[in-house]
Amino acid sequence: MKMARLPMLALAVAAGAATPRPARAAAGSIRGRVEVTREPPAPDARPTVGELGMPAARDVPNRRRSVVYLEAAPQGAFEEHERGRTVMDQRNETFVPYVLAVGVGTTVDFTNSDRTYHNVFSLSKAKRFDLGRYARGQSKSVRFDRPGVVRVFCEIHSHMSAFILVFAHRFFATTDGEGRYRIDNVPPGTYTIVAWNDGETRGSRSVRVGDEGGVVEQDFVVR
Repeated sequence: MKMARLPMLALAVAAGAATPRPARAAAGSIRGRVEVTREPPAPDARPTVGELGMPAARDVPNRRRSVVYLEAAPQGAFEEHERGRTVMDQRNETFVPYVLAVGVGTTVDFTNSDRTYHNVFSLSKAKRFDLGRYARGQSKSVRFDRPGVVRVFCEIHSHMSAFILVFAHRFFATTDGEGRYRIDNVPPGTYTIVAWNDGETRGSRSVRVGDEGGVVEQDFVVR
């Protein structure tokens, strides 16, 4: 007799309107450091007119700067697009920063801070453009509306180049001067996190953010 009542009890619990809902899982953060032990090769150089008689002032691009991102974003992340604006400067015949990570819809202002003309262009599939020649103090803009890696050059100065990584989600970060990064507001789950440096994917790891949130540590070494 007691066994016959069990199905009725189970049905009552399942249909009960007063059944409490599970607590919403907390978002977490992934942080760490990308240590670049390899010595980045020097950029290719070509003599220019400005070098005849007096070498032009040049900066060395920071090729140790890396981008860390989630290979696959959580569900719903693609619906959040912040159409921001940022700057890639041209200073001492160098693109600054050498690596720029942005979200889809971001506009990048290419400012010329040099005393010489520049002509910024790209032949990349994600964004093809040619801004033409423009002088010091001027700026031209490009809106990046597709995800992918965009290689940027100067038509006048062959040694100038840079990268713009365009993401369809917000789960990415660029390392600071010490190689550290932090990606916040990551929903619970297991993800593949990728470290990108100087034109290539240098490593990937599997990380898990628990239901309780918190901080997950993940370092990379680029050799």
